[in-house]
Amino acid sequence: MTTPASDELYLGLISGTSADGIDAALVRFQASTTCLRCELVHGRTFAWDPALRTQLVALGQGADNVSLDALGSLDGRTASAFAEAALALLEEAAIPRGRVRALGSHGQTIRHRPHANPPFTWQLGDGNVIAERSGIDTVADFRRRDVAAGGHGAPLMPAFHAALLGSPHEDRAVLNLGGIGNFTLLPVAGDVRGFDTGPANALMDAWCERHTGQPYDAGGALAASGRMDAALLARLLAEPWFALAPPKSTGREQFHLNWLDARLGDATLSPADVQATLLELTARTVADALQMTQPDTRRVLVCGGGVHNAALMARLAAHLPQAVVESTTAHGLDPDYVEAMGFAWLARETLAGRPGNLPAVTGAAGRRVLGTVFPA
Repeated sequence: MTTPASDELYLGLISGTSADGIDAALVRFQASTTCLRCELVHGRTFAWDPALRTQLVALGQGADNVSLDALGSLDGRTASAFAEAALALLEEAAIPRGRVRALGSHGQTIRHRPHANPPFTWQLGDGNVIAERSGIDTVADFRRRDVAAGGHGAPLMPAFHAALLGSPHEDRAVLNLGGIGNFTLLPVAGDVRGFDTGPANALMDAWCERHTGQPYDAGGALAASGRMDAALLARLLAEPWFALAPPKSTGREQFHLNWLDARLGDATLSPADVQATLLELTARTVADALQMTQPDTRRVLVCGGGVHNAALMARLAAHLPQAVVESTTAHGLDPDYVEAMGFAWLARETLAGRPGNLPAVTGAAGRRVLGTVFPA
């Protein structure tokens, strides 16, 4: 592959709330244009070592009986996995590491507490280790500067979404269906906004794995074989977090299996019926959030793993009849790698000294340059 001299290659890495794999994206940015243009050169999702993933998921769901030594080890092992993913991606793409200007790594979130005193967010994956193992300048720890400025540190993709997917002709929304669902609102007129909507794949994946041994409900088949339970859905929707106004963010430490079990109580529902109810919870909370914040939306562009859940996409379309609900594929972006591409873009913005957050989205006191640079 040849890259024009005026173009730049960046690499983005992220493991989302579900910890279902490391998404890696090699991205070419056209440096000579004033508007943002980028191309996915190569993308792949790399599986976690099962034992490491088990530990990361347990931490993300609120486990707190972990020693400092164990946390330090996890930080280094997570970083090594990210570095190995970066190098494997470059080998597959036949691109030498020296051609990559920088690597942007989100890390693996184990705690997100924007309402704590003091607030904090914590992602494992030491940037020092990634830079040393990969031999590529690394930008990591993107969220904490925004939190330090009074923001939620999330979501961080709206500026990237706005640059690539906004339209002067219709109000749009970008919906990321990762472990947690989140929206970027792209109105024809007015500020870009964004916020989390609640659980998406994290709860459905965890429930599916508990009852079938499979890491996710492929195509939504388990949910489609069950019946939504209205009483359980009502108990789930009664969670006070859903009534909060944006800016808002959440994570697996809030919406996890213990949270679900407490609301199931003594109910005797089949695993399929619970899965169908969890799917409906995701669809309802997404639709309710959009109706409350941007009811004139005409197009919802979906990315993240949930785009492959046909049952979920059908329920979203049913709840949002006024809008076209479609994959970002229709607009030239592979839905599986939009977020990884976004962290490649954030690394580029950091090295250029440009802010990566939007205060109207995160609630921060102002725009800030995000991340810490770890030279190779």
